[in-house]
Amino acid sequence: MISHKTFFVFLFILFTSYSFGQEAKKITIVHSDNSVIDEEKLPGATIFLGNVYIKHEGISLKCKKAVHYAKKNYIKAYGNVILEQGDTIKQTSSYTEYNGNTKKALSWGNVRITDPKMTLTTDTLRFDRNKQVLYYRDKATIRDSINVLTSQKGNYYLENNKFQAISDVVITNPDYVLNSQHLDYFTHNGKAYLYGFTTIKSDDNFITCNKGFYDTKKDISYFTKDARIVYKNREIFADSLYYNRNTGFASANKNIIITDTISNVVIKGNYAEYYEKQDSAFTVGRALAVTNTNIDSLFIHGDTLLVTGEPKKRIIRAYHHVKFFKSDMSGKCDSIHSDQGTGFTQMFVNPVLWSNESQITGDSIQLLSDVKTDKLDSLKVLQNAFIIQKDSIGFNQIKGRNILGKFDENDLRTVHVVGNAEVIQYVRNEKKELIGIDKTTCSSIVFELKDGKMLSADFITKPEGETYPPSKLPKNVRKLRGFVWREEERPMNKEDIFKE
Repeated sequence: MISHKTFFVFLFILFTSYSFGQEAKKITIVHSDNSVIDEEKLPGATIFLGNVYIKHEGISLKCKKAVHYAKKNYIKAYGNVILEQGDTIKQTSSYTEYNGNTKKALSWGNVRITDPKMTLTTDTLRFDRNKQVLYYRDKATIRDSINVLTSQKGNYYLENNKFQAISDVVITNPDYVLNSQHLDYFTHNGKAYLYGFTTIKSDDNFITCNKGFYDTKKDISYFTKDARIVYKNREIFADSLYYNRNTGFASANKNIIITDTISNVVIKGNYAEYYEKQDSAFTVGRALAVTNTNIDSLFIHGDTLLVTGEPKKRIIRAYHHVKFFKSDMSGKCDSIHSDQGTGFTQMFVNPVLWSNESQITGDSIQLLSDVKTDKLDSLKVLQNAFIIQKDSIGFNQIKGRNILGKFDENDLRTVHVVGNAEVIQYVRNEKKELIGIDKTTCSSIVFELKDGKMLSADFITKPEGETYPPSKLPKNVRKLRGFVWREEERPMNKEDIFKE
């Protein structure tokens, strides 16, 4: 049996052996021109002078003067201090303190760090060799092959070449200047990860976000929170944005708002692509174009919206399931083409237009607006043209091969039916009492209207027809061939344009 005394002696020997095994290696003074001991001024220290060369576990330190505390395993280096760690970093400074036990260094005075990828300059720098991290708290400048980075506070992780810039961060690139609250920057590949409010300013645009990524070598970026790009005449806002500065291409996802500041057009949707060099954009996913935002807005929706052309000559195209709404007009078709430069708009494939009380249909519909006032000027309905107005007991109808219309203050005032004209009109007196039902055909008719109501008609070239008492005109002949009442499809407000 082992006695208590023997057991404690064993523990002491084991502990002592372990402690000596873990003891830090001593700082080695390899060379100096001279050395001095002054116990009165610097007790426990040796002063080394001239061409001092020091080593400790993978680092070397050179200076003009060093004060070495051997028992503390601590050294203070003065004058043209050079600290090197293998082939990874080389540091120069005016002064450095180094603790061999903790492997921590403190340097100040024109501190400069260089490695194969970058150069760092600052006034004060801390170096933790155990963690292989450099710390600065009094502004530093980092230069690599393409960028200059400055920040008030930051850390540099040697193992993965990462700068963690914490405050007042600025990256200056030949093509832009980036400002951020916090970013992680990798010097070996030029990639920056952005945190907090960030701005990127260039000659071409201005970008803001609260989180994102920027590949500074490839000039490709991705912003994921409150992302915005402002161009000279256009602004894009979205939940997330991808941007390639080389090609000028940007794509946006969710809650997209693209604003044309010159043409007063706003595009919204859930996905969009913008081509900067062509100044064009397309949008899908609840795509919406809002035009004439400074007067009476026109809301256009389609499965796909495409906006092209230079300012003041923008062309808006909408494809498939197109609907639009304006306070005094709405419509529906499969596709629409609107040229803001000429004020010319075309509707294709089963189009229908509602203006006040009138429903207008045809194979295609064309509208012309005054580009200065944004007010409607004229209308063309080509092939199978049909205008219908609802009466309390029936429908007023105008039918012909083509219809030409003229607007006054956005009110359809004149209608000229050209070719195979047919009319059914419920005739009423001043008291709005029904007098009869007029049914007439001729080659051409000109109507005058106001607020959607027929005021007069001029029948041209041998009209044929008569006015019938209501009881004398059977109900089955009160509708012209091709009659379709599409009131249930009519958008009554801007939200209706998204209804199936």
